[in-house]
Amino acid sequence: MSAEIGKPAPDFTLVSSDLKRKSLKDYRGSKTLLLFFPGAFTSVCTKELCTVRDSLSKFNNVGAKVVGISVDAPFSLAQFGKENNLAFDLLSDATREVSRKYGALHENFVVEGLFASKRAAFIIDGSGIVRYRWVSEDPKIEPNYDELIKELGKAA
Repeated sequence: MSAEIGKPAPDFTLVSSDLKRKSLKDYRGSKTLLLFFPGAFTSVCTKELCTVRDSLSKFNNVGAKVVGISVDAPFSLAQFGKENNLAFDLLSDATREVSRKYGALHENFVVEGLFASKRAAFIIDGSGIVRYRWVSEDPKIEPNYDELIKELGKAA
């Protein structure tokens, strides 16, 4: 199963970087941008999440909540968020279950047997329906940030 446009987003409960359990339902009523990324402290992931941080007012202006998800441990995500001043939730998908549900899991990332989230973006509307889906097989390719903001502006 993967997250498909026009269908209910797969629900999840993950541990956040501040060690709280967060569910997709916690974001209901708001547009939510789920950003899956391969790994904290890697160059492209740092660039991506810092670009989102620097554009957070644009995401806020369209009423969106931003959530980063990776297979990193919550402690690594906490340090990553602190060092990069990330003011949005970072969730640990340590079991890789959510990345798999969303069709955003590399099962042989760089070397055989190494798992990582794919670089992916999903827009979930306030009622929990997937309105946008972008998944890259190439971890070096970042999402189109202007397109994300445009699509968030269209979502209810």
